[in-house]
Amino acid sequence: MAARAQAAQATATRILDATFTIAMERAAIDAPLADIAERAGVSVQTVLRHFGSRDGLIDAALRYATSQVVQERRAPVGDVPEAVRIIVEHYEKRGRASLGFLAQEDRDPRIRAITDLGRATHRAWVREVFAPADDARTDLLVIATDVYAWKLLRLDRRLSQRQVEARLIQLITAIRKGDPS
Repeated sequence: MAARAQAAQATATRILDATFTIAMERAAIDAPLADIAERAGVSVQTVLRHFGSRDGLIDAALRYATSQVVQERRAPVGDVPEAVRIIVEHYEKRGRASLGFLAQEDRDPRIRAITDLGRATHRAWVREVFAPADDARTDLLVIATDVYAWKLLRLDRRLSQRQVEARLIQLITAIRKGDPS
């Protein structure tokens, strides 16, 4: 009985991972169930048996993706260089997809829910990692570590990953020292 439950959980995790991976590759949540099933190595019927419907799968995949992103971005409190290294590495892996979702958020309420959750998760990360003294500093640190800051430096300016990290460390250090009012 325990082996069956473990196998079912492993299958569900493969399906969620496939859904998350395809969504990141395509910057979209409208992948056909057949594509998700194929990536997970299961049938469409198995996907539906585990999640009930396409909406059930998308809701579960959103929860799964959020937990994966939170784990990827885990950083030591107060260690600016390490936090910056982690967030830039996260953007190297997921930044382009995040930008794709942001470009679609005004046209699709489900994507808006994803991007709103992303904003809240990022703000919570800033508060946890940098422990800013007030809301104004929180806002500035959110901006300094946002995917758009990475995009401007890495994609638009074509700086190296290390150069981006150095610029963000400089910016964060100035924000943490200065009075934002």
